Formats: sequence, C-alpha cells, structure tokens
Amino acid sequence: MTDKQQMIERIEALQPLRQLVDSMDMRARKSLGQNFLFDLNLTRRIARSAGALSGTTIEIGPGPGGLTRALLLEGADHVIAIEKDRRAADVLAGLTSAAGSRLSLIEADAMTSAIWEMGDAPRRIIANLPYNIATTLLISWLGHANAFASMTLMFQREVAERITAKPGDTAYGRLSVLTGWLADSEILFDVPASAFVPAPKITSSIVQIVPLDSPRYPCSQKALEDITRIAFGQRRKMLRSSLKKIGGETLLNAAGIDPEKRPQDIDIESFCKLALLAEAAAKQTA
Repeated sequence: MTDKQQMIERIEALQPLRQLVDSMDMRARKSLGQNFLFDLNLTRRIARSAGALSGTTIEIGPGPGGLTRALLLEGADHVIAIEKDRRAADVLAGLTSAAGSRLSLIEADAMTSAIWEMGDAPRRIIANLPYNIATTLLISWLGHANAFASMTLMFQREVAERITAKPGDTAYGRLSVLTGWLADSEILFDVPASAFVPAPKITSSIVQIVPLDSPRYPCSQKALEDITRIAFGQRRKMLRSSLKKIGGETLLNAAGIDPEKRPQDIDIESFCKLALLAEAAAKQTA
C-alpha cells in the first residue's frame, strides 16, 4: 500500500464532519462569512472540477475541513490551508495528523497574505470564499494571475455571472473586464443554498478561472482598474458623460470609440485603449 493510499484510509476513518463540528461546538460565525459544507460528495466534485492537483493547492478558509478532506482524497500533492479562525486548528487536528506533510495549516488572514508566493508551482486556488470579501480577494489575486495555474472558486451566483459576462450582457461590468483581460473563466455548476450550514439566502456557483500567459492587450492593471471604476460607476450614462472629467469625447475619439456608447457595450480591448490614453494624458498633466 502506498503512502497516499494509507493517508486516504486514515482520512476516511476520521469522525464524520457534522459530528466533529458538533462535538467541538464549532458554530459558523457570521462575522467571518462562514457557511460550512459537510457533503463530501459535493466537496469532492468541487475538487475534481479543478483537474489534476499536482504541485500546491491553496485553500482559503477551510473551516472544519470539508473541502480540505476532499482535496486530499482526490489526490492533492500538497494542500496549504489558510484560516483566520483560531478554532479551526483544534477541529482540523485529526485531519492534519492523518494527512501528514501533505497538509499545511497556516493561521493567517487571506486579505493580507501573499498566497502567490506560497508553495511550489504549479499553484492553484480552490476555495469556498466568504461572500463579503470574495470580490476583493479575486481582484488582488488577478494582480498575480501568472503565479497560478487555475482558480476554482465559489461565489454567489450574481458575482459569478459578473465575472464571466461578455460585452452586452446585463451582468457585464468592471469585474468582467478585469477578469477577462487576464484569464478565461466559466461557471462550472451551481451549489444550492441547502448544501450549506447555515444555509445562505442565495444560490452559489463554482467558477473556474484559468490565467493567460500574458494579458490579452497591453495596459497596466491600475490604469484599467481606474478607467473601469469611472465608467461603470455611472453605467447608465453615455461614456462621453461618465468620462468627462478625464477627457470625455476627446479621449473616446482617440480610442476610436463612439462617445454615445455605454460601458456595458465596450469590449476589453477598447477599455485597454482608453486606459493607455488616460494614463498617458495624466502623466502629461502631472
């Protein structure tokens, strides 16, 4: 029997998750955005959807370890689990012992952790993200997109649609542009509210994000973040109006964009042109 097979036997012999959580009295904390997943069939499906788990798999907020168990059972070489909740160390003690060197539990805040530097390549992130910080985390990680082979992340359905939307879609916005500039993305499947404890009031979706080797079009991330923040901050207005303070029609004409267009109709390449022109204009007036 191989070491991995022995580890799998040890994990399968662990106390069922719900019993473990009840025995440790670990209740989900709203302040941490916690919603636990106990269904191992579901968490293993999430793990499998990420593909081969070679190199380093980084999980954010393992909680009692439902997804962590699944990642290890599905053959992850090395899981780095980052958890802010100090209670998790005790609840995960049995899993940590069973997994040995294949699991590293780090007590830290993902919002301030340079996870793109953790472990050996290839790196991937697989996580059930707290809804209240999920978008902020994604934008931060996109700034280091080439450090990751993939990101398989759970978001509320509305956010998942914004990430994967195309120009002209109702959900198309700043997050669609920033993600599409650096990666390919798709919604893999939905997760019903009933799968969580406690059950949220919304449906969740698993999104697969695969970073490109390089951005689709030349421009800086900061400039693209700035121009999309301004444009989509007034998404119902024509661009000549929403971009008035940074050049308006002059800027749009230079980029070859109809000033009467609205931001949801502008593709990523055009936003990158605007970002480059706006950045150059700002430097000239500085």
